[in-house]
Amino acid sequence: MAESTEAPRQISRQELDDKENIMNYEPDCKKPRLSSHSSLKNFNLEDRLSGILCCAVCLDLPRTCYQCINGHLMCSGCFNHLLADARLKDETATCPNCRCEISKNSCTRNLAVENAASELPLECKYCSQSLARNKLEYHQRELCQERPSTCKFSRIGCPWRGPFHEVWEHEQACKHPLKTGAEIMDSMKAIDMKQQEEKKIYNSIFSLLSLEKITFNDLQLKPYRTDDFIAKLFYETSRFSAFNHQWVIKARANQDQKYPTQTCLRSLTYQLILKTKITNPLRLHFLVLKGPHSETKVTPQIHEYEFSTENTDSDSKEFPLVDANECNKLLAGKTINFRVILFQVNQ
Repeated sequence: MAESTEAPRQISRQELDDKENIMNYEPDCKKPRLSSHSSLKNFNLEDRLSGILCCAVCLDLPRTCYQCINGHLMCSGCFNHLLADARLKDETATCPNCRCEISKNSCTRNLAVENAASELPLECKYCSQSLARNKLEYHQRELCQERPSTCKFSRIGCPWRGPFHEVWEHEQACKHPLKTGAEIMDSMKAIDMKQQEEKKIYNSIFSLLSLEKITFNDLQLKPYRTDDFIAKLFYETSRFSAFNHQWVIKARANQDQKYPTQTCLRSLTYQLILKTKITNPLRLHFLVLKGPHSETKVTPQIHEYEFSTENTDSDSKEFPLVDANECNKLLAGKTINFRVILFQVNQ
């Protein structure tokens, strides 16, 4: 039987296209779900953008926005909180969405998201008027007629509080300007006490600046941990010289918390420690300030301690931070930069 010499049939381009369509075919039941946007019809563009540009942690629009290497967004507060949590737990901080590693070096600011979010509308918390976010703060502080206001005679004891548009009417009928001096003395005493406290701080600083021996050092607190069952976070500076002696400063995160990783109220306490031997007591005043080029918000406080052979460690003092958010900013960094000023008091 003779062999067939017929050449194999060539597959046409149309047949190849039909075959590819069959391989890529999806059932009709999936198509409506992929192409339908009925779930978004009830939301305008601003609402949809808010859902896209929001922080992955708190779901609010960020004023300052960071992103991980995969582009997931975090507001500044949540970003610092994640880094502070990881520092306290001795773990690697990760993105809440994709679990990639995040740090000050690996994450970058997303200015496009910040600018876009600032243009999205938000309701005024007083009058419910919808305004762009970059104009809302000024509106609530200066323009809103419903913003909370006080009487101009509150300094002499008037307790009235109400919306701004009622201020003028109240002040016309306010009885406090008609009271005698004896009747408003209690209010004046409270004002005087507050002013005296502020004046006391300034007077103390100026008095210390007149001392003969003053020194300051710009220092770095570096983290380390103990070998306890519950590892707690400590910080310590390198040795520095002041008044011909060697010193270090030690700090501790959440000193009063038994489980420091389980609280959102963060704080730092520090101690000034003398490292060299002394023969005579050494009395010092000291205070901690933010370091050069630092944006940390502090409320400086002056402390006093007398160092001796038996007492080389000062009492624990609160790091003068404004709130827990500032503490998160410090814990989020690898080191804490600050300035300490020492004043020696002659015996």
